Amino acid sequence: MIWAGWTLFFAGDETSLIDTQNRGPISWSDKIYFTAFTLFTLGIGDFIPKDGFWQIATSVASGSGMLFITFGVSYVLSVVEAVTLKRAFAENISGQATNGETIVKNGWNGTDFCNIDLFLKDHATQLTKLTQQHKAYPILHYFHSEKTAQASTVAVAIFDEALTIFTFGVPENYQPNKVWIKEARSSVHSYLETLNAACINSTNNTPPAPDLNTLRATKLPTVSNEAFESSLTQLKDRRKKLLGMVEADARSWPAEKKVN
Repeated sequence: MIWAGWTLFFAGDETSLIDTQNRGPISWSDKIYFTAFTLFTLGIGDFIPKDGFWQIATSVASGSGMLFITFGVSYVLSVVEAVTLKRAFAENISGQATNGETIVKNGWNGTDFCNIDLFLKDHATQLTKLTQQHKAYPILHYFHSEKTAQASTVAVAIFDEALTIFTFGVPENYQPNKVWIKEARSSVHSYLETLNAACINSTNNTPPAPDLNTLRATKLPTVSNEAFESSLTQLKDRRKKLLGMVEADARSWPAEKKVN
């Protein structure tokens, strides 16, 4: 569009350009050619602008070409970097588990959850950075990974389900470091706020609740089902938004697979 606009601008005056090789009248193709090497700063010199106004216009055209090309390349590289981070975050989470219950089980060492602190801290930091990139480049919400293991939407849902279990499904004296839990939950909340820019809304349905029975089967301490369900009621809006995010990416909600 910039190329076409400047071509029409220079075509507004038949004498705007001078053929340095005296090959005859300047054609439309010559003007398109001149505009191209001016915008892309090739400096070929077959044609030069007429003295005065057209020299200044050529300088402005050259500057606009450099400006928009630089901005365009910078934008594309930044988006590619952000997409790479999305996939890295997703693969880090999916490499640990395909649902929140498994993350909790893997973090239990038989006594406490001290082994999970570094995992929570690192992934909360990654998600915070990813959130800022989504705010800067809302187009990131429209990138769809072919593999579920690389889908950040599913990874965020898995991560938050694990945080929900750690916070409301495990007795307080067994919970991981509360600082990292709070930071991680805050990072998920900030990420969910970016969904509004992409018109991704909550669903009318609530996703299935994590199954504490699978944790009890491994001798992991949990609260009662009644207490956990009461806590989930308070998180209904948050979990509906998570489900809306997952479904908008054409994915299924990550849940513990039942074995018959």
